[in-house]
Amino acid sequence: MFNLHQWLRVLCSLVLAIALSLVGIDRAIAAPLAPNKQPAKEVKVELGSLAGDLKFFPADMAFAAGKRYKLILSNPSPVKHYFTAKDFAGAIWTQKVDAGNVEIKGAINELELRPGTQAEWVFVAIRPGTYSLRCVIPGHTEAGMVGTIKIA
Repeated sequence: MFNLHQWLRVLCSLVLAIALSLVGIDRAIAAPLAPNKQPAKEVKVELGSLAGDLKFFPADMAFAAGKRYKLILSNPSPVKHYFTAKDFAGAIWTQKVDAGNVEIKGAINELELRPGTQAEWVFVAIRPGTYSLRCVIPGHTEAGMVGTIKIA
């Protein structure tokens, strides 16, 4: 059964195919225009620091709707952290998350990064808005481990 993101992807593909055929553009030429075929722009975010800072570096991020990104999350700190941005997760289409030797597909709401780990979240920004980011470990949000994610 298809979820909303899959239906949107199918609908967008159909609309693109119809529009391209109406203007006479070959689908092979137009393939690079599809968001999931674009090269992903890399954005690096550290959760905490070696010194134990309870912050995201950077805390504020901005993405453009319709563009493909690879969010490279790393945790250099001695404790685990969460990258929790549920409303943001609902405003993007997740292509995949790579963590260790595992590729995860489908809807993602938050990621837990243990000390010294890294994950890559590849997505296409869809719905413009401003979304909150936080680490949900008790005391981390209150200590300032928060941020803002904007899709323009």
